[in-house]
Amino acid sequence: MALGRKGSRHIVVDSTAYRWRLRRRPTYVQALSWTPCTFAVEHADVPGTTLVVTTNQPHPSNWSGRAAEPVLPSDVARIIQLALRQGWTPTTPGSPFHMDLSAGFTPSP
Repeated sequence: MALGRKGSRHIVVDSTAYRWRLRRRPTYVQALSWTPCTFAVEHADVPGTTLVVTTNQPHPSNWSGRAAEPVLPSDVARIIQLALRQGWTPTTPGSPFHMDLSAGFTPSP
């Protein structure tokens, strides 16, 4: 699974360039705040394993009006470092590396 360049953002963590992307429009279940926001990260230059992160907050563009913090580049950098420590190898081909950080998320009724 490769990220499209359009809509992705560039970030440098520990002298390595990555691209990350948060869906501009939420999926239907994210829009209803039934599931948390997710985003994806990959190495900017070498195709390999994609990091898929599930956050513990609703998508910022949810329809229910739930308060949501934006996903900041500083958050993405911190999560990239955590994923690398947990074994994510972004330049090695393979299945997506999933990080579930959704503890504490409560879906809307």
